[in-house]
Amino acid sequence: MKLFQQLLVAPAALGLLAPVAATASELNMDGVNQYASQEQVTSISQFSDVQPTDWAYQALSNLIERYGCVAGYPDGTYRGQKAMTRFEAAALLNACLDRVTEVTDELKRLMAEFEKELAILKGRVDGLEAKVGELEANQFSTTTKLKGIATMVFGGAGDTGFGDEFTGNYDVRLMFDTSFTGKDLLRTTLRAGNFANSVFGNGNTALEVAFQERSGADSVGINRLFYQFPVGENFTATVGAKVRQDDMLAMWPSAYPADTILDLFTYAGARATYSLNNGAGVGLWYQKDGFSVSVNYVSNEIAAENSNIGMGEDYTITGQIGYAAQNWGAAFAYTYADFTNIGFNSSNNIGLSAYWQPSDAGWVPGISAGFGYTDDLSTTPGDDEAWSWMVGLQWADMFVKGNALGMAIGSAGADNSGKCGDLGTICTGGIWTNNGDETLAYELWYKFQVTDNISVTPAFFWIENDGADDTYGGLVKTTFKF
Repeated sequence: MKLFQQLLVAPAALGLLAPVAATASELNMDGVNQYASQEQVTSISQFSDVQPTDWAYQALSNLIERYGCVAGYPDGTYRGQKAMTRFEAAALLNACLDRVTEVTDELKRLMAEFEKELAILKGRVDGLEAKVGELEANQFSTTTKLKGIATMVFGGAGDTGFGDEFTGNYDVRLMFDTSFTGKDLLRTTLRAGNFANSVFGNGNTALEVAFQERSGADSVGINRLFYQFPVGENFTATVGAKVRQDDMLAMWPSAYPADTILDLFTYAGARATYSLNNGAGVGLWYQKDGFSVSVNYVSNEIAAENSNIGMGEDYTITGQIGYAAQNWGAAFAYTYADFTNIGFNSSNNIGLSAYWQPSDAGWVPGISAGFGYTDDLSTTPGDDEAWSWMVGLQWADMFVKGNALGMAIGSAGADNSGKCGDLGTICTGGIWTNNGDETLAYELWYKFQVTDNISVTPAFFWIENDGADDTYGGLVKTTFKF
């Protein structure tokens, strides 16, 4: 009888039938098991003869913790190596199956109690599976992500010599970023705008977002098409039929502005060095531990796409050495520009720019400053040198978290064209007279971060024109990111 009771509480499982039959040496003269009854265990550590290295250790542990149908001998042993009969195996299986049945009955009661809730969840899961299936069947690409920026500008400026009417303009960019290896980047950017006839698209009052295709307002064109990929551990190469100078720089030496207004403040103080020339190009940069070296060549798009000119003409060659730490950075850059085929002179240009930002947002602003020098290689007397500079301040999380306040001052000079390629013109980022330091520009803006994807920025700017009336302007810019 005692032996039968021992079998009912003995451990068992498929693939692990632990023997507990009493042998002759375990019976006393009356034929009774000398170890008396077995005791239920709650932890496998209670067995002194079971080690983690035993092949059935995990299976035995699961039976103890999940079902509680394993018992051992009073001396704290399990005796897993002893043989057992088929009758003993049946008894052992029955003991564990009884516990499994109890668990199943509890689950059935719970299922019956929450039947309505489970039905609702099942319907939702089925609906999600259907939507996932539809998305997988109609997905754009498994390797491409779409990012978009749409900007609307309403405002005007007076005494510009270009017209002072209130205008509404827009700029829309759709960027398709594709990666084939997880480390490379193929970028295709579609862009459209209507700034060519606006005061915000010309001269010193041009905005950074000002854009219009050469084919006219509201025309959509390819604004970027380049491929970027790693070469070894620390080098990155870029090649593109339409790539901009700054796409091939390992770092940008300015933190101003968080929200762009006047274009002349977005060149890190060196407008001719960082001309943002856009066209066919190739570049290589090295980057390690914050230190970087960048070299690139860009032939302006109008020359590069024309077989009568070719991408060997009307170009910029740029080299930059920089260092970027956690909250500051600095860079020295040199650019040789040659646009002689389309009426511009060749020039040597250098730029020295740096920025610093506080670790925590507060009343101390981040500061960005830069200086640029140009040596015009033309033979025209008095036009052989020019310079530019800027200082920008901005406060993150000003008044409300996510908002930003900014202001800047810098040389305006005499800019006789739009940005390189953006408005169908060829330029070097601005041409200055040698008294450019007497012509100053100022801007003040505040960005309201309405949501994570929408911001509204009112701004005011003032340009001191040497020998002419000053220019004042104001605008409201709304940006949507998606």
